[in-house]
Amino acid sequence: MFNIQYDRDSNHLEVKNSKNNIYAKICLNDGGSLQELVLNDHQIIKDLTPLTYNNTYASSILFPFVNRVKDGVYQFNDQTYYLDINQNEENNALHGLVYNKTFVVLNQEASEEFVSVTLLYEEKKGAQGFPYTYTIQLKYVLTPTMLELYIEITNTDTKPFPFTLGWHPYFLSGDLSKSSLLFDCNKKMVLDERNITKGISYIEPIERLQIKDQSFDDCYILNSNEVTFLTPKYTLKLTSNEEDSFLQIYTPPHKNTLAIEPTTGVSDSLNNGIGLKTLQPNEIYKIVWNLKIK
Repeated sequence: MFNIQYDRDSNHLEVKNSKNNIYAKICLNDGGSLQELVLNDHQIIKDLTPLTYNNTYASSILFPFVNRVKDGVYQFNDQTYYLDINQNEENNALHGLVYNKTFVVLNQEASEEFVSVTLLYEEKKGAQGFPYTYTIQLKYVLTPTMLELYIEITNTDTKPFPFTLGWHPYFLSGDLSKSSLLFDCNKKMVLDERNITKGISYIEPIERLQIKDQSFDDCYILNSNEVTFLTPKYTLKLTSNEEDSFLQIYTPPHKNTLAIEPTTGVSDSLNNGIGLKTLQPNEIYKIVWNLKIK
């Protein structure tokens, strides 16, 4: 039997089953992010202490933009907008606007087979550089071998707005140097010294990317919506229902950990338009990311 426990002091949810081989920790104050995950007795996502959430954005939801916006400036419908700079060393706006927002629990359900938690954040005033109102709903569904994350964005404003959407999870491997990624790709983003997209390069087709002793901070254009993470202890398949799929890979300063980030856009999409979408008033955008362990 699954059950859900709420810790009022830290404002987080803990989800587990009676066998104690399934576990998830969701932090409501940190953008409703999934900070820990155990599937079928395998630790998939682990707390990154001593690294802090403010530096890692671990498992944060990236909206209304993924990655970076150069100088925090972009134009939309012939108007210039100025986002707050939260990456001072590169003078960029980084990872959207909801990663540090507090979500509320909208619904929860637990049974023998699965557990689900639905969270909501409602932007009622608009923000610096993004003066629009919207709601963002997250639904985590957990089974013994799978996690599904449903995201629903609703434009509650009277004006359309541009956006990209992403997820920033870090996955744990028993030995990252002996791990690899499987994905279909022959195009990669070209980044400048500030990690801002400046073009697209064609590369030799990738089917299997060996991690070994390499360090990554790269973005790939996927030809399919499926990525597989092969580790010595488990195999994890990540899929999406979104056709416009990109993959950001980042190696943090934390042993045997790799950020594998599915996104609908790239660095500076608000300016270069790659993967950028527009949501009309009262329109709803939905996406599903699925993690399945073998």
